[in-house]
Amino acid sequence: MKVLAYLRVKLFADGAVKVGMLVMYYNPLLLGFTTNPTLMRKAEVHDYQTFALDILRAIPDRPISFEAFSDDFGDMAQQARKIAQWGENVYVKIPVTNTWGESSADLVRSLAHAGVKLNVTALMTLDQVQRVSAALADGPAAFVSVFAGRIADTGRDPMPVMAAAVELLRMYPNIELIWASPRELLNIFQADSIGCHIITATNDILAKLRLVGKDLHDYSLETVKMLRDDAVKAGYML
Repeated sequence: MKVLAYLRVKLFADGAVKVGMLVMYYNPLLLGFTTNPTLMRKAEVHDYQTFALDILRAIPDRPISFEAFSDDFGDMAQQARKIAQWGENVYVKIPVTNTWGESSADLVRSLAHAGVKLNVTALMTLDQVQRVSAALADGPAAFVSVFAGRIADTGRDPMPVMAAAVELLRMYPNIELIWASPRELLNIFQADSIGCHIITATNDILAKLRLVGKDLHDYSLETVKMLRDDAVKAGYML
């Protein structure tokens, strides 16, 4: 098993609970953060800007992505410029399309040319990667988030898509590929093996980092003990 210190892929924490984000901030393995409206809603965040500025005061020195959420590209551009002003470490998330399926590539190109650091999100196909990367080509540092976990949810192996995306981005030194929505710890090592730049993960997945390299006989015995303890605690009788 690889030692975590030798991983090339960078680990970003994905979440919107301040306490959890701060725990990960003090973990030297975590090099950045991402959020999205869904995570913020689950965390019962009611004031988007207040939450974001509070997090940025606590985490001023690592990249953090906040998403523009309008469905109109004109309004989305205004939101993006506002979010970008919140901090030097801020990346603005722009979805690859709006809810009508219209590509955001023109907006991405315009914002990138204006110097806005972007994280284009919710990509799942290589043609999307090609179009978005071309739009980001002449801009500042940027991320492209391919939702490998959601690709896997459809029964497809995301590895070929992610490996091909790595190759597509080689010609764009300003763009880093994010393996988004991982489903298990193994995905970190899969992302590393293909040269993916970054993987985001929730605190639940990142908490399993302590298991890396664990002896499987020991883990098997712990599992047996867990099953036995739960049966006893439940008071089951036959």
